[in-house]
Amino acid sequence: MMIDSHVHTEFSEDSQMKIKNALEHSRKNNIGMTFTEHLDLKFSKGTDITFDIDKYFNDYEKYRSSNLMLGVEVGMQPNCIEENRNIVKRYPFDYVIGSIHIAMGEDIYYPKFYDGKTKKEAFEKYFSSMLECVKQYDFIDSLGHIDYISRYATYNDNEINYNEFTQCISDVIKAVLYNGKVMEVNTRRLGNKQAYINLINIYKTYNQMGGKYVTIGSDAHHFEDIGNNFKEAIEICKLCNLKPVYFKKRKMEYMDK
Repeated sequence: MMIDSHVHTEFSEDSQMKIKNALEHSRKNNIGMTFTEHLDLKFSKGTDITFDIDKYFNDYEKYRSSNLMLGVEVGMQPNCIEENRNIVKRYPFDYVIGSIHIAMGEDIYYPKFYDGKTKKEAFEKYFSSMLECVKQYDFIDSLGHIDYISRYATYNDNEINYNEFTQCISDVIKAVLYNGKVMEVNTRRLGNKQAYINLINIYKTYNQMGGKYVTIGSDAHHFEDIGNNFKEAIEICKLCNLKPVYFKKRKMEYMDK
């Protein structure tokens, strides 16, 4: 069974997805899921984006099974490493994604981040933050959506072209592998042909540098998006000689394609 390892329900601040709808969609489409609610400490101007983790486990534990795992998406920043580490240690998450939503204190989502910056400046700032955090966040399982910035950048060309950012991307991959982590193939943008091509180049490099495994996640915030573009993700795995996996009880499991 395929496992969508990146799904947000109503415990995430930016999602209203009900578990009953997620479970129904999962059954109809024969796809398993890992819920990965947002945990972004000190998100912007000292605020937190978090959720009631005790209630999360109390409410969802009864649904936990071989096809449904309970995880978390940690927003990585250097100013809250130990706080995030303690939370991950305290709770029985199946899977921990480490993601970059903030670059050096600035929110990548908003156009303001790109004001006054060339694409090169903005993207290098993003990758610099990612590299610093990947090196220090040794308690995550995977690096989430390496192309997150491409969703929101305000340039004519928003893609993280490998040839344009070769050293930045290679340095991040090297850090991921050094810490024994894996990368996520985030399917959100795989319907975009150019994004698909660019990501193939990145994951081929990941494999050439020693990467063997990837998780696959839709980053769904609506139940209809669970499992979205998984066909394209599997194609990437085949083209780049990577094996799709998921995590259960923080241990890697092979996924049937």
